[in-house]
Amino acid sequence: MLSDRDRIFTNLYGLHDWGLDGARARGDWDGTAAILARGPDAIVEEMKSSGLRGRGGAGFPTGMKWSFMPKQVGDRPHYLIVNADESEPGTCKDRDILRNDPHKLVEGCLIASFAMRAHACYIYIRGEFAAEAKRLQAAIDQAYAAGLIGRNACGSGWDFDLYLHRGAGAYICGEETALLESLEGKKGMPRLKPPFPAAVGLYGCPSTVNNVESIAVAPTILRRGPAWFSALGRPKNTGTKLFCISGHVNKPCNVEEELGIPLRELIDRYAGGVRGGWDNLLAVIPGGASVPVIPKSVCDTVLMDFDSLRDVRSGLGTAAVIVMDRSTDIIRAIARLSQFYKHESCGQCTPCREGTGWMMRVMNRMVQGRAEPEEIDTLEQVTRQVEGHTICALGDAAAWPIQGLIRHFRPVIEDRIAQYKAGRAARPLPLAAE
Repeated sequence: MLSDRDRIFTNLYGLHDWGLDGARARGDWDGTAAILARGPDAIVEEMKSSGLRGRGGAGFPTGMKWSFMPKQVGDRPHYLIVNADESEPGTCKDRDILRNDPHKLVEGCLIASFAMRAHACYIYIRGEFAAEAKRLQAAIDQAYAAGLIGRNACGSGWDFDLYLHRGAGAYICGEETALLESLEGKKGMPRLKPPFPAAVGLYGCPSTVNNVESIAVAPTILRRGPAWFSALGRPKNTGTKLFCISGHVNKPCNVEEELGIPLRELIDRYAGGVRGGWDNLLAVIPGGASVPVIPKSVCDTVLMDFDSLRDVRSGLGTAAVIVMDRSTDIIRAIARLSQFYKHESCGQCTPCREGTGWMMRVMNRMVQGRAEPEEIDTLEQVTRQVEGHTICALGDAAAWPIQGLIRHFRPVIEDRIAQYKAGRAARPLPLAAE
């Protein structure tokens, strides 16, 4: 169990003052100028040593990502972009950072931008986060007024400007290059890579896009040292992580814990256990709606980190734990996700544009049992044709929940089809338009 002294987000539940005075009392903005005095290269190396992996879903090493930025600033300025779009179903960690600990993010933006030689940073916030945007803008204004950002930020000699940009609530804009397109005032559609943002990003300039949590933890890591952070968690899965636990639990919550905590311990200790007891558990989506579902037999022993979940053919993603007990119609739950991804596809890539709608329509029929048994394999084959064949990962996100369903719950689908053929199917429920 993570001790309180090792928690990074000390106001996650909003029990204390979110403003500058409260943040300083909790240790934020302490010695920021001294951190900047280490120089950009030293900061990047310390972030590499910490082992921090991106907290937005992909889990790419953060320090390495920073190191991809050019070491010299040419005639094109550098930019840091913070992804606060947070549209993944089940995920609600970043909004609590923005609401209750905004100065951690503001300080992180300064340090990360300095490390990448960027004088400007844009925070792209989800349009529906009205209260969070207001709170974050107030924190930015406080930091400007106190001289912590702006000209000669923290007395370091570095000029730094921070801008808040509100999106319009499109899931696709959570993909880093679609976010850049939206930030430039264009339709949010992913770009082909290469070139990668570190070479050609915002306005054609070297840019890095990072998740809110990845940036917000950086100041604490640099203050306490990479050895402290890397001692938490497991090898190659170091540090702490915010977990969002929702669904059929007694106490849904957000909680900061070490990576590698057993899933069962996470649910029992912090979320009050599964509704009706652990034996009433059916399945868990462990990392937000886009990762494959895992059944109770896997949940019994699996550890909550990137590599352990990959080994059971799922993923940590955003660490949004969606718990489903035995009352859940698992086919219907996955069909609902198929509807979501069909709705949110930008339509740029043919496999995604055509495949998400086709998969949704087949899943809707399977909810009622109006299918043939051999269609299960056809559906699985189509998910393979979508997965890995699109510019961005939305195609993968649409395919993986269905793959997890077929992998672990094929007998449930087959039984639903048999019941329909026998005339004993459940009363049809309204579904998405076919």
